[in-house]
Amino acid sequence: MDHGIKAAELFLGGYNCSQSVVVAFSDLTGLDEAFSARMASSFGGGMGRMREVCGAVSGMLMVLGLLYGYDTPGDDVSKKAQYTAVQALSAKFREETGSIICREILKNPPSDPNPSPRTAEYYAKRPCARMVMTAARILDDYIKENPL
Repeated sequence: MDHGIKAAELFLGGYNCSQSVVVAFSDLTGLDEAFSARMASSFGGGMGRMREVCGAVSGMLMVLGLLYGYDTPGDDVSKKAQYTAVQALSAKFREETGSIICREILKNPPSDPNPSPRTAEYYAKRPCARMVMTAARILDDYIKENPL
C-alpha cells in the first residue's frame, strides 16, 4: 500500500493532517480507523490550530511510536533509539519541506480554533496534502529500512 497516497486522499476527504497520516497506517498499527482518527484529532493544524508542530509530523511520530516505541519505564536504551528515530524522521521532513512548524509551512495563517471550510479554494491554497504525503513516505522509507 502507498501510505502517502492514502494519507492525501484522507486529507482531501476532510480528515485533518494528523488524522490523515495516522489513519493511513491503520493497516500496520492494527488500530481501527475511527479510533486512529480520534487519537490524532487534537494534533491537526499544528496542535488544535495553534500552528505549532505540523500535524503531519505529529501523525508520523504517533505511528512511529505505535510501531517501534518503548513501554518500559527506565528503558533508556529503547528511549534513546526512539528519540534518535524521532529526530531523524523530523530532520528529513524539515529538509524536504523547509520546516516542521505549521505556521512556517502555511506562512502564518490564522490560529483561532474555528475550522476552515473545506472548499476547492482551501485545498488549492494549502500544501497540507503534500505534507501528509511527505510524512507518510518518510515513514514508509523508515519502515522499509527497519522491518517490523
